[in-house]
Amino acid sequence: MVSALDIINEAIAELEARLNLKPGEETSSSANKKKPNNKAGIASKTETPQEDAEDQPDICKLEFKVGVITKVWAHEKADKLYCEEIDVGEDEPRQIASGLRPHFSLEQMQGQRLLVMSNLKAKNLVGFKSNGMVLCAAQTKDDGTEKVEFVEPPDGAEIGEVVTFEGLPAPRPISAAQVEKRKVLQACADGLKTTEECLAAWNGHVFMTSAGPCKAKTIAGGVMR
Repeated sequence: MVSALDIINEAIAELEARLNLKPGEETSSSANKKKPNNKAGIASKTETPQEDAEDQPDICKLEFKVGVITKVWAHEKADKLYCEEIDVGEDEPRQIASGLRPHFSLEQMQGQRLLVMSNLKAKNLVGFKSNGMVLCAAQTKDDGTEKVEFVEPPDGAEIGEVVTFEGLPAPRPISAAQVEKRKVLQACADGLKTTEECLAAWNGHVFMTSAGPCKAKTIAGGVMR
């Protein structure tokens, strides 16, 4: 049964998509209010109007940021979920839930550098509001179990840096509402794989930072999700 809350959320998403707003963003009537700055040296996130986004590859409509886990704990009610606070160069850490408990210990999670897909709508995961998605590479081993590794930025990449894609124009991220409405992530899914050199790529276009490519430790030809 569709609840009243579901109907309201759907209506909000539709309105955000029409107005090109990210979730919770104010309308133009308050556009002149002072907005907080990001950390020094980190470009603020921009979102591209819908009509200007159609001429770019789907992957360039998404936003991937360099981040680091600053706090992590086990979800109280979900055996497979970790809850994380991740610094992605914004005023406050992002709270994100990831189904990584079968693959990493708390000690392995703490301080891990990674990539966060940052222009996704917030999702309620077993009572925890998750604001983004951690990008990992995965591969099925010979014994049928799954091997999972983080997609890691190079050491010199600054926290908050937005990833680019080799051979493609600079990303122009669209709003989270548009990403969901247009199913952009689903459209990109089949092309998200690591190369034979374990480099993160979309249809062969390598994920790049100012310090070099992003990669998994050992997974070659694995899916990224």
